[in-house]
Amino acid sequence: MNKLPEITIAFWITKICATTLGETGGDLLAQTLDLGYVLSSVIFLSLFFVAFFIQISAKRYNPLIYWFVIITTSTAGTTISDLMDRTLALGYATGASILALLLVCVLSVWKLSEKSLSVTSVRSVKAERFYWAAILVSNTLGTALGDFLADNSGLGFSGGAMLIGSLLLLIVLAHYFTRISGVVLFWSAFVLTRPFGATFGDYLTKPIDKGGLDVGTTLSSALLFCVMAILVWREYKTVIGKEKTS
Repeated sequence: MNKLPEITIAFWITKICATTLGETGGDLLAQTLDLGYVLSSVIFLSLFFVAFFIQISAKRYNPLIYWFVIITTSTAGTTISDLMDRTLALGYATGASILALLLVCVLSVWKLSEKSLSVTSVRSVKAERFYWAAILVSNTLGTALGDFLADNSGLGFSGGAMLIGSLLLLIVLAHYFTRISGVVLFWSAFVLTRPFGATFGDYLTKPIDKGGLDVGTTLSSALLFCVMAILVWREYKTVIGKEKTS
């Protein structure tokens, strides 16, 4: 049974909210609460594995469980990327390159094993494991790309978000007006929504003198969580309604 959501506009809006929340939530623990990137990564990875096993054990699609896993991959991706880039001093470009190579490896092994990378074909535990591994790596990669654009490219937080937003718009146009593989477009969009969320999250939280709005990680995380909760609850009610009528 397929335990993944339909790929709709609502899916992408919720995904962007989740990735932005992942950026502000990760920074909340690591920076605002000063737990550091190592301890924060351990905490978020632990939450991810708990959520992952709940998702794997589920018998059908449950939006509350699914999006909880997505949020844990986003928060863990934020702190893991910062751990690589800052604590280990690899730098954004090197960190992003390593993560991009790792994502290619995960997708390649998945393709060889399951013969398809389409999310509509994820109907076994083995395929679902590949799916979540790809998502965790892609969200970590997206954080590194977002930080690279914001800090090293000279675009700043708003400029980085505008660039990624433009690329996402091109993917949408390609979906409707070209014959490019839907699988390629999906994973391209999935990776790019993460740096969009990362740069937008930084734009919300960073001080004004650094190009941000200085909303703060606590308030930003709370607001994003509320928006996420509304979106996921509406989807949950829709799923329950369909199950009752089927």
